[in-house]
Amino acid sequence: MAHEVCRQPAAAAERSSTAESSSVAEVFLVFLRLGLTSFGGPIAHLGYFREEFVARRQWLGEWAYADLVALCQFLPGPASSQVGIAVGLMRAGYPGALAAWTAFTLPSALALVLFAFGVAALGEALGASWLQGLKVAAVAVVPRPCSA
Repeated sequence: MAHEVCRQPAAAAERSSTAESSSVAEVFLVFLRLGLTSFGGPIAHLGYFREEFVARRQWLGEWAYADLVALCQFLPGPASSQVGIAVGLMRAGYPGALAAWTAFTLPSALALVLFAFGVAALGEALGASWLQGLKVAAVAVVPRPCSA
């Protein structure tokens, strides 16, 4: 009887089981936008992903997304990267998985490299006050997906 309570509603099961596909370019562009606008760590990213893939695009149902997140949190490594790769895989196969990972990771990697070059070039000329400003900006930006 307890098993019956935990089962998915029929409509959610149908929506999560219908395997529509996307082009690799669509997957890449969706994840690039997420990579450019998602701040915070993996838990914050999961909030952005839920909004994009469940609420907005309806690529996944609530139950399918929850199952995917649970599986990815069980595996070693950042859950958001694993969820992104899995969504890319479901939508466009192995090329979609690679496109999702590349598009979501590339903006952060480029920003980090550019930031490192900037800090190395400017050295101590900036002082430490700009770092306090970054901390304040992070506190303002990261709670956004958690309040959705």
